[in-house]
Amino acid sequence: MKRIIIAVLMTVPLFAQVSEKIEVPFVAFPIKMGTGFDAVQANCLTCHSFGYIINQGRQSKAFWREKVDKMIIHFKAPMDEAAAVAVTNYLYDYYGNDKLK
Repeated sequence: MKRIIIAVLMTVPLFAQVSEKIEVPFVAFPIKMGTGFDAVQANCLTCHSFGYIINQGRQSKAFWREKVDKMIIHFKAPMDEAAAVAVTNYLYDYYGNDKLK
């Protein structure tokens, strides 16, 4: 009896219908184009949105390098040192706080 009740409860949402049009909001993130953006696009945006970057706020160059290293070490981002430097420089140049540390 429990299995029947569980099965019924699990299938009920499949029959839910909405008669009105639903619009999903579009959030445009202010992406700054510039030197190094190609490295960001190739190495960062394949896994997460630009919003993840912007939500970090303006940070120091050391902070951005730590984030890049975290993506390489912990999340196995396939990024060589040249790409890591390009990404770090881009993030610092366009989303940095003018502090090195």
